[in-house]
Amino acid sequence: MDEITKEFTNNSFFETGDLGLHPAYNRPKTTASAERVLANLFHSEACALVRGSGTAAIRITLSMVVEPGDFVIVHKAPMYKTTQETFRMMGLKQIAVNYNEKGALQKALESDNTSKVFYIQHARQKPTDIYDLKETIAFVKKKRPDLFIVVDDNYCAMKMKGIGVEYGAHLSTFSGFKLMGPEGIGVILGPETIINKIHESNYSGGGQVQGQEAHALLRGMTAAPVMLAVQNEQVEQLCRYLNENKTSFVKEAYMTNSQSKNVIIELNEPIAQVVIEKAAKYGAATYPVGAESKYELVPMIYRVSGSFLESQPHLKEYGLRVNPMKSSAATVIRILNAAINEIVRG
Repeated sequence: MDEITKEFTNNSFFETGDLGLHPAYNRPKTTASAERVLANLFHSEACALVRGSGTAAIRITLSMVVEPGDFVIVHKAPMYKTTQETFRMMGLKQIAVNYNEKGALQKALESDNTSKVFYIQHARQKPTDIYDLKETIAFVKKKRPDLFIVVDDNYCAMKMKGIGVEYGAHLSTFSGFKLMGPEGIGVILGPETIINKIHESNYSGGGQVQGQEAHALLRGMTAAPVMLAVQNEQVEQLCRYLNENKTSFVKEAYMTNSQSKNVIIELNEPIAQVVIEKAAKYGAATYPVGAESKYELVPMIYRVSGSFLESQPHLKEYGLRVNPMKSSAATVIRILNAAINEIVRG
C-alpha cells in the first residue's frame, strides 16, 4: 500500500483503469502505473505485466535471453509440464544438474561453456529438494557472472521472505492469478533493458493487460498476504494435528511447498483415490483452479503434484495433497474423517 500511494495520487486509485495503447506508454497508463508499483515493491528496475499467466511470463522471459537451440542449465528433477513444453517449443537444450549438491553444481558451472541461462524454480520440484534459492543464486553469480539467472517464483511470491530478483537474480516470473488477481496475468521483473524489449515486442492493443485488470491485480495482491498468513497457520495446525493424533490410516503428514504450501498425507493403505472421491461429497474441492486463486475458498483434497508423482509414483495411491485454502484445519479434519469413515463402513 505504501508503494500504491506513491504512484496513485489525487484519488486516482478510485479510477479503475483505462484501455488500449496510451501514447505515452504504448500500453494502458494504469497498467504502467501498476508495473511501477510492483517493480518498487520487489526492488526491481522494471516490471512487465503479460497475458498468459505464469507460463507465458516464463516463455516470454526466456525468449528475451536465449535463442532456439541454446543450452540452459536446469535442476535435475521433474520439470513442470508447462515449462517443459516451453523448452520444447523454443528448442532449448537442457543441461541437468542436481542443485542440491553444491559440488556437482560447481563442477557443472566450471565445465560448461555453452549455456546462456541458469534456470531455477523457487518452489520445490521434488520432495527431497533442499537447495536454498538465495545461496544458489549467489554461488552461480560468483562462479559464472556471464549467465542470466531466471527464477520461476510461482507459488512463492508474497509467501517467502524474498523472490529471485530480490536475491540477485536477473529476472523473476510469477502468476498474478495465484495472488488473488484476475485470470491470465503474468508478472515479469528484471532490468529495464529487457523489460523495455518485452513491451516493444508486445505492441498490440489486444495483447495488453488492460488498465482495469492491472488495477484488480493490485487489489488482489494487497489482500493476498493477509489471507495467506491465516492459511499458513491452518496448514501448520493441520499437519501438527495429523501427526499427533494419527489414525490407523495415516502413516505420516508433512508440509511441502509444492505449488502451494500444503500438507502431504501418506496413508497406510492404497485408498488415496477413493478418499479424494468421497471428500467431494463432504464439501472439499478435489481439483485446483489456480493454486490459491480468488476462487479457491473451500479446502482442497487432491492428488499430489505431477512432478512429485514422477519422483515418487507410489504417492498416486498412498498420498493426498491437502490445502485448507480459506477454511480451517478443523473443517479439513471433519471432511477427512467423514470420507474415511464411509470407506470403512463400505
